[in-house]
Amino acid sequence: MRRPEQWEAAARFLRERDDFLVVSHVQPDGDAISSTVAVGWLLNRLGKSFTLYNEGPLPSRLSYLWGFSDIVTAASGRPMRPFKHVIAVDCADFDRVGAARQWFAEDAELLNIDHHPTNDGFGTVQLLDFEAAATAEILFGLLKTLGAELDADIANAVYTGLMTDTGGFRYANTTPRVMAIASELLAAGADGPGLAERLLERMTMGQIQMTKRALSRLSFSDDGRIGWLWVTSEDLRETGATNEDLEGLVNYPRNIEGVEVGLLFKQMGSDAVKVSLRSAGNVNVASVAQQFGGGGHVRASGCRIASALPEAIERVVGAVRAALEAGPT
Repeated sequence: MRRPEQWEAAARFLRERDDFLVVSHVQPDGDAISSTVAVGWLLNRLGKSFTLYNEGPLPSRLSYLWGFSDIVTAASGRPMRPFKHVIAVDCADFDRVGAARQWFAEDAELLNIDHHPTNDGFGTVQLLDFEAAATAEILFGLLKTLGAELDADIANAVYTGLMTDTGGFRYANTTPRVMAIASELLAAGADGPGLAERLLERMTMGQIQMTKRALSRLSFSDDGRIGWLWVTSEDLRETGATNEDLEGLVNYPRNIEGVEVGLLFKQMGSDAVKVSLRSAGNVNVASVAQQFGGGGHVRASGCRIASALPEAIERVVGAVRAALEAGPT
């Protein structure tokens, strides 16, 4: 879904306007934050004024990125105002912008840049590429369209988005195009080994403690094709862990031989559960997540369910079991 006119329309949106609000999805990951700062870097090069915003909190492990410290969060206390020109990156649907929507003017014009197949095409202008491994990959194309000269700052930002959304260049979305872009970014100054160490190897004590707790609860369906873990907000408090310390937990059940779908349930409160879904390839977990108002990718998706934890587990495991019985998609 790579149409040149999309990149040209997005480029005109940036050239012809000023005073932008740049937002990404709630509970941001590496691609969301790297895409946010990448857009900020580009706007800075174009001589535009802009504000970077995310509901937050932000993953501290990404603090090395250019512009990270300039991202305004709901807890920052910095004054905000309505913006007429908005750029949303890595948001699979409009609801994913979260609290940021309160800063959209009533007549706001919005540029939607995203790679999730479940994106519903919101916004005034859309730059969507469902074949892209990450939103950062789309932004690389936008940088090229605008003739931006790469430096180490933007190279590290785009490389971060690619690395995190491809699982360190290991997932099926690691295409020849991704590797060609990564090569160009390394040539422009991206610190490949350093980023791999920071993002893929290093672990916090809170992450270790949460992994121990979650693995002690590892459960499987009778046929062994579904595996799941669960954690609670109390676990986070007791271990001193943060939400970013939960990244990667869902891969433990999915990586077990014979497991087709891995699930992580995070209890947000007495009646709210966040679910992460990962597929080994035979189940479209995006379609499962959509049944509960979520979305994402064929192999990696998420949703939020308004129910108690036991009910959420029963409902999602049941939906995955039905998808498995229906056969490969």
